[in-house]
Amino acid sequence: MNVTNSELEQRLQRLASAAEPTFWGFLGCEFVGLENGTVTIALDAKPHHLNPLGIVHGGVLSSLLDNAMGIVVMTARPDEKSVTTNLNVHFVSPLNEGRMLVTAEIVHQSRKMITTQGRVTDTEGNLCAMGTGTFRVI
Repeated sequence: MNVTNSELEQRLQRLASAAEPTFWGFLGCEFVGLENGTVTIALDAKPHHLNPLGIVHGGVLSSLLDNAMGIVVMTARPDEKSVTTNLNVHFVSPLNEGRMLVTAEIVHQSRKMITTQGRVTDTEGNLCAMGTGTFRVI
C-alpha cells in the first residue's frame, strides 16, 4: 500500500495523541515532522529531566532516540508492528535545560529487521548524542 507523506504525518499525529498518556507524554515528547524520510521530534528539557550534575539524564536522551527511531520505522511499515531489539547510544556533549531536537532515519531494512540512526541536537544544531537502533518487524 502506497501512503503519501501527508497521510503518514496525519497517522503520526494521531499516534502522538494516543501516546500522550504513555511514557512519550510523561517525558514531554513532541512530534515535529516528517520530511524526506527523516522524522523529527522535540523535547523541552526541564529540571526533572536532569541528573544531579545539572545536565539532561542519559536515560532521557536514550528514550528520545528510541522514540524517534521507532517512529521512523513506523513510517516505513505503517501497517506492521515493530519492537526495538538493539539500541546503541553515544553521548557526545552535555545538554542543559531547554529545547532539543531529535532526528532519525532508516539506514537499512530487510523483510523482518530495520536499522536506524538518530541524532540529538540543541537548538543551535550542536550534536549532543547519537545512536543506532535495530527493530524487529513482528
